[in-house]
Amino acid sequence: MALYGAAAAVLAGMEARQASLKSLVYGSRFQNVKQLYALVCETQRYSAVLDSIIDSAGLLKAEKKLRPHLAKVLVYDLLLGRGLRGGGRWKPVLARHRARLQAELARLKVRRRVSRNEDLLEPASGARPASKVPRYVRVNTLKTCPGDAVDYFKRQGFSYQGRASSPEELQALEGKRFFLDPLLPELLVFPAGTDLHENPFYRAGHLILQDKASCLPAMLLAPPPGSHVIDACAAPGNKTSHLAALLKNQGKIFAFDLDAGRLASMATLLTRAGVSCCELANEDFLSVPPTDPRYGRVQYILLDPSCSGSGMVSRRLEEPEADGPSPERLRALAAFQLKALRHALSFPALQRLVYSTCSVCQEENEDVVWAALQQSAGTFRLAEALPAWPHRGLDTFPDAARCIRASPELTLTGGFFVAVLERCEGRSSSPAPKDQAEGPPANPQGTRKRKKRKKQQREGGGSE
Repeated sequence: MALYGAAAAVLAGMEARQASLKSLVYGSRFQNVKQLYALVCETQRYSAVLDSIIDSAGLLKAEKKLRPHLAKVLVYDLLLGRGLRGGGRWKPVLARHRARLQAELARLKVRRRVSRNEDLLEPASGARPASKVPRYVRVNTLKTCPGDAVDYFKRQGFSYQGRASSPEELQALEGKRFFLDPLLPELLVFPAGTDLHENPFYRAGHLILQDKASCLPAMLLAPPPGSHVIDACAAPGNKTSHLAALLKNQGKIFAFDLDAGRLASMATLLTRAGVSCCELANEDFLSVPPTDPRYGRVQYILLDPSCSGSGMVSRRLEEPEADGPSPERLRALAAFQLKALRHALSFPALQRLVYSTCSVCQEENEDVVWAALQQSAGTFRLAEALPAWPHRGLDTFPDAARCIRASPELTLTGGFFVAVLERCEGRSSSPAPKDQAEGPPANPQGTRKRKKRKKQQREGGGSE
């Protein structure tokens, strides 16, 4: 019971704006700080859902001694968490209302036409409501074609409306109607909340449930069949499967991810999608030597590094009361992202790279791209990405408008950023030494040191 009481006290303090989440958690004197922090974050994340369930079930009217914040914590753990393993004197009270609370959760899912708990979440503050962002479904062209997918859904009772001609048409979608996206020919658009997770066509790998903005990186990289491609931070694998479809399984994708669990899930996804041209590696992309002969033909790299996730409509930030990621976290993320981008640009045969994030923060987007361009010594330039796209990069450096952004408000998608970098014509395919990228041309002594260092890397490097 101590855990739930402490969590209720933290929630009450946050609501009264007494202090920040972290200070309240650490000042609670509860022994397991991580457990308390996680419970409060998740309860706050589902706050609106829990309020609706508690109100519909009449819990507070029936149990007048149960305070609202404590009720919210208890109902979260009962329905969405661990199953109310603790609870003290309140456990039998909640047990009396369990059936009604579960029924209200089920009714809420039916009303919103979703099957997963996370699909009930509202967007971050200031964004267009999640219910207004359509359900995008990418047709996996390794297994079927858009025409066959359209026919399949017609047989399922859906009404095909043809190719959409305006965002207003997509925003007005409801019922069992669906469109073909006006930009991506393999993307179907359904009303928000359409749940296809149990659909046989999806479970067989013919469909990929992927937001439109998330489809842009692979589309803009556009590797022709037969190409060698690196997907630098690949899990969970939707973009990788999109790359494979564009390659028609002809060529090679080197996909890296440091998280073994996510990589295992990705392997299952790729198998279901019929991907056969991908080589998975449980490896940090930053440890991959660009001079390794295996990557000598890599001309295309997709880099979608870890980011704050501030553009994801279904995710709240760690501290729900904050306006965004902390400056410290943004600095750490941006430093990693820049390091990864510079590393990617050092691959000798690279001709085209797409850098993307699901973040709306300038620090992770325009600032990273500009820093990398400055350090590339003119070897790479920004290419114009989708000139007709309405949402452009922030005007923070020359040609930043060549980048694109996405948002629920302007593009009816999740928040996203994409930049396309191309090797400048006439520039050598050999990467500029890092020393040179950061300053004037090195002297001969510095050149000899770099050659020695490269030789040592070749003799002692390589991936595990």
